[in-house]
Amino acid sequence: MLLRDEVEMLRRVPIFSRIAPAKLKLLAFTSDRMTYKAGQDLFHQGDVGDAAYVILSGSADIIVSSPAGEIKVADVELNSIVGEIAILCDVSRTATVRATSPLEVLRISKEHFLKLLSDFPEMAVEIMRVLADRLNHTTAELTAARAAKQPQMAQ
Repeated sequence: MLLRDEVEMLRRVPIFSRIAPAKLKLLAFTSDRMTYKAGQDLFHQGDVGDAAYVILSGSADIIVSSPAGEIKVADVELNSIVGEIAILCDVSRTATVRATSPLEVLRISKEHFLKLLSDFPEMAVEIMRVLADRLNHTTAELTAARAAKQPQMAQ
């Protein structure tokens, strides 16, 4: 794939939509394009957060380990980013990301990702929106799960 095609793909990712094409070209050039087969993991819960991944094609699941086994908590969509929480919070990976189909991603190193955030504060705002939306979704799911469990506890 040509560099200009990668730049065009990056422009479709909401957090990169306001970044100048020249900067996106540099990002595409300094990032690694990677492919995964269905069933392959991009990274594992507990790993060091050394990169973020932009989904260029395909699909994946976000999975967390629990005492009851693995729990799928979300689907990864086209043009979304995963792995940024470990970079932003400087913590280990909070979940495993597993390809559910052939998957193509752009792997952005921690160094380049943090540089982009410092150069483009509007990107940081967009990431906050994405994270707030995920938190809102998770809170709603937890609330529903607790509500479903409450009648059982009252018995």
